[in-house]
Amino acid sequence: LNYEYSDLEPVLSAHLLSFHHGKHHQAYVNNLNATYEQIAAATKENDAHKIATLQSALRFNLGGHVNHWIYWDNLAPVKSGGGVLPDEHSPLTKAIKEKWGSYENFITLFNTRTAAIQGSGWGWLGYDTVSKSLRLFELGNQDMPEWSSIVPLLTIDVWEHAYYLDYQNLRPKYLTEVWKIVNWREVEKRYLQAIE
Repeated sequence: LNYEYSDLEPVLSAHLLSFHHGKHHQAYVNNLNATYEQIAAATKENDAHKIATLQSALRFNLGGHVNHWIYWDNLAPVKSGGGVLPDEHSPLTKAIKEKWGSYENFITLFNTRTAAIQGSGWGWLGYDTVSKSLRLFELGNQDMPEWSSIVPLLTIDVWEHAYYLDYQNLRPKYLTEVWKIVNWREVEKRYLQAIE
């Protein structure tokens, strides 16, 4: 991480981050590495059936790692600019205003749609390289949008482990608060890279 666990307080506690990053995300990394090793062994043995049976574990754990990796980069302490929106001349600001009218409208829609995810999942803002536009996604479990045309800009984790220690069952409250530490500089950087 580019910050200490305590740096995101009071929005996310160090206690929560130590579990979320240190245990949950690490488990995806460990399981992903183990899956890669099993695929390599099965490939060496030319065991197509074994390789096929490992695909769901590969997808789930790779999604868990990538979604979390983006999420951690999408957060920043308030003292380091967390929550500060890009200025009005930013290409990202212009794209958000063109699509949703304002950051406030975008965040309200994002929160409404993401809060409605049944069970665990992720809210995503992505750039669609085909339509050349911003898109919102609500994805269950560790799913990700189709990578061939969607560039990830922002993810918000709504698995219970992302907020439960601090917000209990109040997912909408967590979604309201997390914007105070969104690293908009990182989101904007990804957007600028996507539109090049």
